[in-house]
Amino acid sequence: MNADAATSRAPKAVRWLAALHAAYYAVTGVWPIVHVGSFLAVTGPKTDLWLVQLFGALVCVPALVMGHAAATGRMPAATFITAVASTVTLGAGDVIFVAKGSIGPVYLLDAGVEFTFLAAWSFLAWRSRGAAGSGRGGAAF
Repeated sequence: MNADAATSRAPKAVRWLAALHAAYYAVTGVWPIVHVGSFLAVTGPKTDLWLVQLFGALVCVPALVMGHAAATGRMPAATFITAVASTVTLGAGDVIFVAKGSIGPVYLLDAGVEFTFLAAWSFLAWRSRGAAGSGRGGAAF
């Protein structure tokens, strides 16, 4: 992230990725809140439904952060950190808890999506660093 991230507009590809990532988190976060029955039908039975719904609400937090960045065109470092940290945490959690047998294999589909988002964020950060030259101090966007 560069020092001017709060005032300069992020590249179009970054805004689109933030919007897509936000939409994915918004849909998957709201889903167990608005229709827990279909969520359980796809993901498998759960005992603590309040926890499922609370987790869904928490997934909406990074969705709001990334959605705001996409809508305003501003990509401060905190947004990039939120996006990458969320996708690593959720993707790793999917893999770890499927391996332990705590959650069903369907969560590996989400892990695939999460790691795709991670690859996309990483690629755009890498591409931006190469295009930025030496004047941006290693900034991502």
